[in-house]
Amino acid sequence: MTGIVLSGGECRRMGMDKAFLKVDGVPMITHVIRALRIVADQIIIVTNSPAAYAAYDDAVVVADALARRGPLTGIYSGLLSSRDEYNFIVACDMPYLNPQLIAYMSGLAAGYDIVAPKIKGLVEPLHAIYSRRLLPMIEDRIQRGMQRIQDIYSEARVRFVTEEDIDRFDPARRSFKNLNTPQEYKEATCLDLECRN
Repeated sequence: MTGIVLSGGECRRMGMDKAFLKVDGVPMITHVIRALRIVADQIIIVTNSPAAYAAYDDAVVVADALARRGPLTGIYSGLLSSRDEYNFIVACDMPYLNPQLIAYMSGLAAGYDIVAPKIKGLVEPLHAIYSRRLLPMIEDRIQRGMQRIQDIYSEARVRFVTEEDIDRFDPARRSFKNLNTPQEYKEATCLDLECRN
């Protein structure tokens, strides 16, 4: 399995490249890659600023393969560069990944196009496993102007991971905590009482 990190967002809400914001003194993307190394044979970073990721020389760094940018293009670009059938795709701002949960999801992938967690009726599309078989479908959606990841779910063979299964590995569900805004980042990184007030 390959681990694919999407780091190509415009970061409007954070105001800067959030991949390099530090959590526990370490850039968020480093946390993500450390977790992926436990379960993935190869790591791919999808970004439109490849020079910024030169320090991650043990990962394959690729830019968007299509002109139309968006989350589906990021997924497409990562899958296109992967050598594996199954790929765990995650956002760069999710520093609390649980390798045991990812490994469990990988074990469910045979016979499916997507394995994705579903919590309170909502799918976690950027903490999910995608098959390279989806490439033609994804390209078709992008060429038709679609960029919502959910646009491919209706025609794909999807195995949803239940809340009960998730809680066996990550009862606090921290795996799905992403730090999109300055407030979310502050809440995640503030440890002293003065900061909490």
